[in-house]
Amino acid sequence: MAVLFGGRSGEHEVSLRSAASVAEALLPNHDVLCVRIGKDGGWRLLEGTRPSPHGGVPVFLAPSPDDGGRLRRLADAAELARPDVVFPVLHGTYGEDGTVQGLLELAGVPYVGAGVASSAASMDKEMMKALFARAGLAQVEYAVLRRRDATAEADLPARLGLPLFVKPVNLGSSVGIRKVKRAEDLGAAIEFAFRFDRKVIVERGVEAREIEVAVLGNDDPEASVPGEIVPDREFYDYDSKYDAASRTELRIPAPVPPELADELRRTAVAAFRAVDCAGCARVDFFLERTSGRVLVNEINTMPGFTSISMYPKLWAASGVPYPELLARLVDLAFERHAERARLQTDYRP
Repeated sequence: MAVLFGGRSGEHEVSLRSAASVAEALLPNHDVLCVRIGKDGGWRLLEGTRPSPHGGVPVFLAPSPDDGGRLRRLADAAELARPDVVFPVLHGTYGEDGTVQGLLELAGVPYVGAGVASSAASMDKEMMKALFARAGLAQVEYAVLRRRDATAEADLPARLGLPLFVKPVNLGSSVGIRKVKRAEDLGAAIEFAFRFDRKVIVERGVEAREIEVAVLGNDDPEASVPGEIVPDREFYDYDSKYDAASRTELRIPAPVPPELADELRRTAVAAFRAVDCAGCARVDFFLERTSGRVLVNEINTMPGFTSISMYPKLWAASGVPYPELLARLVDLAFERHAERARLQTDYRP
C-alpha cells in the first residue's frame, strides 16, 4: 500500500501530520510505502515506512492501466514498487480536488476516498454549495467573487450583514480565512483570500455552535455520532486546529438532544450523497443559536487523520477504533474499484 502525502497546497504540513498517523496504524497489517509529493509537485518514494518531509527517490506513476500502477524511478523508468492500493492523504489543491484521483483512475489503481467529480465539486465551495442547494440543504447566505470589484464588494455588508467570513473557494484547514467585523476591513480580507485562489467566497457570519459528523461508506454510507468544536478563540482558525498549544475543546458526542443528533446524522448522509461522495467525509454544520436551524457549512472528502483530528475521534466514539476505520476504508477502495472495473467501456450498437 502506498501512503501518498504532502502536495502542492497550503495544507502541505497538515497532510504530513495526517500521513504519519495513517502509516503507523496501517503498518501492523500492510507493507507501507511512503510517497511524498513536494511543494514543487515532484513525487519521491521514501526508504522507510514513516512519512518524512525530507529525502526520497524521485518517482512517477504512468497514467496507463497497462503499467499496473508501478512507481518508477524518474531518472531511468526502473520499477521501484507496485502498490496494490493508494491512500491519498492529501488535503487541499492538487490532491483533494480530483487531480490526483484522475491520475489514479487513468492508472487503474484502487484508491481510498472520493472519486474525481466528487473531489472536485467538494473542494470548490461554489460548486459544493450549488449541489447542497439542489438537494434542499439549508446553508448560510453567501456571494462568490472572481475578481476585485469595488461596486460588488461595497454591496456585500448591506446584502449579507456583518460580520462576514471571507474564504478562498478551493482551500481547507481555515487557510486564507478572515473574519470581517467592519465594512472598511472587507477589501483587505478579500485581497488576502485572492492570494490563495482565483475565486473568493464571502459568507454571512452566524452566531452558532460548530458541529461535525463523520461519514463512512460508498453507496450505503453511515454517519457517526455528532461532535462539537468549542474554539479557544473567536473562530476555528488554522492555529486553533493544529497548534500544539491550542485549548480548543472537542465535545464527543456533542451535547445535543437525541432527535437533533439524528437530524444531524441524516443531513450528513444527505450532504455526502449530494456530492456523490465515496469512502470517507466529514460534514461540518452550524447550529444557529437564535433559531436552532441546522445549516450545512461544508464537506471535506479527505478529513484530517492526525491524532487530534475530529474524523477518527468521531468514529472511535461510535464504536469504530482507528485501525478498524482504516481497514474499512481500504476495503471500500477495493469495492469501488471492482465496481468500476465491471463497467463496459466500449459500445457496439
